[in-house]
Amino acid sequence: MLSIKVFTFNPLQENTYLVYNENGAGVLIDPGCYDKEEKNELDRFIQANDIKILKLLNTHCHVDHVLGNAWAKNKYDLDLWIHQNEIPVLKAVEVYAPGYGLPAYEPSTHDHLLSEGDMIEIGDDKLECLFVPGHSPGHIVFYNAKSNFAICGDTLFRGSIGRTDLPGGNHQQLLDRINSILFELPETTVLFPGHGPETNVGFEKEHNPFVGKNAIY
Repeated sequence: MLSIKVFTFNPLQENTYLVYNENGAGVLIDPGCYDKEEKNELDRFIQANDIKILKLLNTHCHVDHVLGNAWAKNKYDLDLWIHQNEIPVLKAVEVYAPGYGLPAYEPSTHDHLLSEGDMIEIGDDKLECLFVPGHSPGHIVFYNAKSNFAICGDTLFRGSIGRTDLPGGNHQQLLDRINSILFELPETTVLFPGHGPETNVGFEKEHNPFVGKNAIY
């Protein structure tokens, strides 16, 4: 059984996820830790719970989700896994990060590529890669059926969806993929977004004003 620890980091209030099992094997998803205090908070939890991080994963590569990539790669000797379409998105961060008031951003590079249907092994547990572009061109959602959750990045939020006005965004594509991929998961599936509180598939199908049966936008 997998456990999830969420940390909310950086000025953009991004959710960083540590997913780990009872044997202490884990993966780090979207490390948004920027300053020393945030990095120490994450590391203290990892050390206190004796977690061995196996992989570093990005749902997508906008600045707030990758601020801790370089630090985590070096600190825990990790390889970074992203989708092919996120390579230019990650590269662009070093250009615009200072404009977001994040001049200390340290660039990172990917080591491996993720594709739709890939399985990320965490000991005996697995995360399935679901391809849900639209917010960004190579956005991946990490799904575990056994534990009934998905780390959904900036695809879907409680009562909202990810913005699509950034380079590589596509509004209709995002709506289509939410409806055809995320909303095909069991309604009890817990969704852990890149910002804000968790939600679930059933609630969003019923109440989200952008997608689902009562969409008004």
